[in-house]
Amino acid sequence: MAGDGARARVALPQGRLTLAGALVVLAAGCGGATTVTRTVTVTHTHTVTTAATAPTGTGTTASAAGACAAGDVSGSFAVIRGSAGAGQISYELTLSNSSTSDCFVSGIPDVRLLDAAGTPLPTHAEAAQPGTALAAKIELKPGDSAYAEARFSPDVPGVGEQQSGACEPKAARLRVSLRGAGSTEVPVQPPTPVCSQGTLRFDLLSSSP
Repeated sequence: MAGDGARARVALPQGRLTLAGALVVLAAGCGGATTVTRTVTVTHTHTVTTAATAPTGTGTTASAAGACAAGDVSGSFAVIRGSAGAGQISYELTLSNSSTSDCFVSGIPDVRLLDAAGTPLPTHAEAAQPGTALAAKIELKPGDSAYAEARFSPDVPGVGEQQSGACEPKAARLRVSLRGAGSTEVPVQPPTPVCSQGTLRFDLLSSSP
C-alpha cells in the first residue's frame, strides 16, 4: 500500500543442506571398481519484506509577524486612577494595533515627552525593575493592545529643577519610537509635568494591563 512506505526484499541464507553418500561406481581398469563420494550442496533462500516509514514532521511554523511600525499603532498615555501617593503617580501607556496585519512590540518603551506645541521635553525612560525579567515579544493581532505602566513624580523637583512652581513644563503628548520604523504620538491624559528631568520608570510591555 502507498502509505506503508518503501518495501525492500532481502535474500537471507536460511541454511545449507549437505547430501553426502551418493555413491557412484566407476569402472576401473583390470576389472576392479572404485567408489567415489560426491557432495551435493542445496541452498534454500528465505525472502523477508521490510517496510520503511518516512518520519512525520512535528515542528511548528514560526510566526511571520514583523515589528510594529509607525502606521500600525495608536494609543494613549493616561493616568491610573487612585495611583497617586508619596509624591508619585502612575500612567499607563496603551499601544493598539490599528492595522490589518499582525505585528509585535517588546521591551521598555522608547519614548519622548512633548509639550502642547510638539516641542521635545527632557525625558529619561528607564526600567522600573532592572534585570528582573526578560523582554517578551508581544504579538498583536489587529485590534489587540499592549500595555506598560510608568511611575513618576509630577510635583517633587529633582536636582537642578526649580523649587517653586512646576518642576518641568507640562507634557501633552508622548512620542513612542517603534522597532519596525518611525514613531507615533499618543496623548498624555491629563497633561502633566514629569519631574527629575522627565524620569519615567516603565514596566515591560505586556499583553494585559
